[in-house]
Amino acid sequence: LSLDIALGAGGLPMGRIVEIYGPEASGKTTLTLQVIAAAQRKGKTCAFIDAEHALDPVYAKKLGVDIDNLLCSQPDTGEQALEICDALARSGAVDVIIVDSVAALTPKAEIEGEIGDSHMGLAARMMSQAMRKLAGNLKQSNTLLIFINQIRMKIGVMFGNPETTTGGNALKFYASVRLDIRRIGAIKEGDNVVGSETRVKVVKNKIAAPFSQA
Repeated sequence: LSLDIALGAGGLPMGRIVEIYGPEASGKTTLTLQVIAAAQRKGKTCAFIDAEHALDPVYAKKLGVDIDNLLCSQPDTGEQALEICDALARSGAVDVIIVDSVAALTPKAEIEGEIGDSHMGLAARMMSQAMRKLAGNLKQSNTLLIFINQIRMKIGVMFGNPETTTGGNALKFYASVRLDIRRIGAIKEGDNVVGSETRVKVVKNKIAAPFSQA
């Protein structure tokens, strides 16, 4: 896999946090499901925290995921999702955990509050507290945790990149590997579009040289 070569260390690092981000429909979930399929083939136990409530089991099966042996959870709040991650990491029984997605990790206070209430910085604080706990527990149990994230546009940015990811800065800091995935074209059979061609850029890599592309 060209992505393995771009990562420089032969795949994603166990015991670490990885962030995969990109625009809508760029193949983020597809890439993580392929990671699950590859891990399951090696006999590893995988969990999928479906905060977006959007996992399609039929599509996952097509990508080679063994759905019957995939631990799947659809948490109600961001705190619940992160607590499940932490419990799975501490258990030592799970090798790979996927969280889809950071943008869907809504703090409990926001869900229970009124529409129009201000919840500035709540999600960032929740992520920051969780990262501190998770980083150590993942290392101890040698569990890989992958966060899928979405891109948002910063308002009023005149210079530099206006794109940013959701959930504050803690994930950027704690992630050992950050992958930026973009759709660059369509794969066609005749006139029918049968897939997407994507480019993955390794934006941060603590385990080898960054800025490679696949």
